[in-house]
Amino acid sequence: MMGHQAEKLEKLVASNSAAQKKKSKKTRFIAITSGKGGVGKSTISSNLAYSLSQKGLNVGIFDADIGLANLDVMFNVKIKKNILHVLKGEATVSDILIPITRNLILIPGESGDEILKYSNMALFERFMEEAQVLDKLDVMIIDTGAGIGEHIQMFLNAADDVIVVTVPDPAAITDAYATIKTIATLRDDVSMIMNQVKSEREAVAVFDKIKKVANANIGGNLNLQLMGKINADIKVSSSVKQRLLFTAQYPSSVPARDIEAIVAKIGTKLERNVLVTSNESGLSGLFKRLIQHF
Repeated sequence: MMGHQAEKLEKLVASNSAAQKKKSKKTRFIAITSGKGGVGKSTISSNLAYSLSQKGLNVGIFDADIGLANLDVMFNVKIKKNILHVLKGEATVSDILIPITRNLILIPGESGDEILKYSNMALFERFMEEAQVLDKLDVMIIDTGAGIGEHIQMFLNAADDVIVVTVPDPAAITDAYATIKTIATLRDDVSMIMNQVKSEREAVAVFDKIKKVANANIGGNLNLQLMGKINADIKVSSSVKQRLLFTAQYPSSVPARDIEAIVAKIGTKLERNVLVTSNESGLSGLFKRLIQHF
């Protein structure tokens, strides 16, 4: 039944794609994940999204951290309904979108595997049409849950880039490696952000150890890259407690400059996007990708 339903949805998405192709731009989907909770994944996701939006890019951030969704706390906003309400026909896409800044939209999410539980094709068709309000997005940050559950893997499969966040703690490093090992069964390219480090030197040293073990035990075509680091700084935890973004509150701090360096790398990848012919854009583009993995 599920397979038949997925097939029907794929046909629906394909028909919608033809209509969208002329007016859509290529959205780059960036999934941010971690091996365990408490390593600053959502803090990094929210600050990255904000910094990208400050560059004039249209950014969406999709809260896919099921059970522990906390981007509303990060952005200090209230969420009443999420994407599941849209699929149930209880809200429109526009109803659930929360504007954070002029170029930044928060999309409250739900468990990926809930998506296909709604077989009403008319509802799904309406959802795909409504989702076109987000077709102008340059970037969509997908803040996944920690660990490597089935619905998390679905988002990691659908993304253009997967970034694993960890801290220089033995348990966190072990969990990050386990996560990378699982991701390597889905894709060859994985990036890392080393959070709460004392220096660039420490970040590179920890990353090199992880990469050495990964190359020896995972091997294959794994391309593990260090996307960047975030220095440990009291300003970060202070901002989180105040429900503020440290990049907005302390733009000249070392952690904010670290985020800027990562944003610059993402910007380079976005420039390459113009060379890619694609009609996958916005929220409907993400769902198109997700459906392909059922």
